[in-house]
Amino acid sequence: MSSSLRRGALAASAIAFSIASLAACGAGNDSQTLQIKPDNAATTVGDIKIQNAMVITQPDPKATGPAVVSARLFNQGATDQTLQSVTLPGTSDTVKLTPAKGQSLTVPAHGSLMLGGPGNASAEIPGGRGSVQDGNAQPITFTFSKAGAVSLRAFVVPATSYFDKWGPSQIPSPAATGSPAAGATASGSAKPGAHGSANPSATASGSATTGTATTGTGTGVSPSDSSSQSAAGH
Repeated sequence: MSSSLRRGALAASAIAFSIASLAACGAGNDSQTLQIKPDNAATTVGDIKIQNAMVITQPDPKATGPAVVSARLFNQGATDQTLQSVTLPGTSDTVKLTPAKGQSLTVPAHGSLMLGGPGNASAEIPGGRGSVQDGNAQPITFTFSKAGAVSLRAFVVPATSYFDKWGPSQIPSPAATGSPAAGATASGSAKPGAHGSANPSATASGSATTGTATTGTGTGVSPSDSSSQSAAGH
């Protein structure tokens, strides 16, 4: 084959490969263009690996409710470890740890513990936006029974979009944030009394629904599954 024909064949092959690659990236419900998601914090110290750490605040910027820490904690060692505390350096807020229902805060050997989301252990920041601010990279320290302190910085985001399922379970009602509660009604009526006088009466009723905290075994997916392209610890 002549050199000119050989160069032409190579060029045609390169073009065909490029077209195939672009088609694979852009077609279908699982296309790569649909899988673009934010990067989340991760770090490894000894046997402990922390992935997809996030601080998630109330979905309403005006809400004063708590925020939460969400993360997947992996134990790559042969011995169980216990998550003893989660702290926010630079703030005075105390993070409240609650195990999943019927479970503990143990990160099993060659296993993982999920913080945040329905049915999982929770790490609640009572001060909410009084302690953390959306858009910041918040320092967080996880302390384990054997690995000790493991620190990183995690993005602070509201519980919207990819993070709506992992946000605070305690979301104030609209009335608590300064707007009328959903379904609230008011009515007034005047009824003649026995002596012809009017007895005004007014009734008001309102209903609002607030989230309830749920805990479980920590086996569900996490923001790690929606914003990370890798998983480890199994």
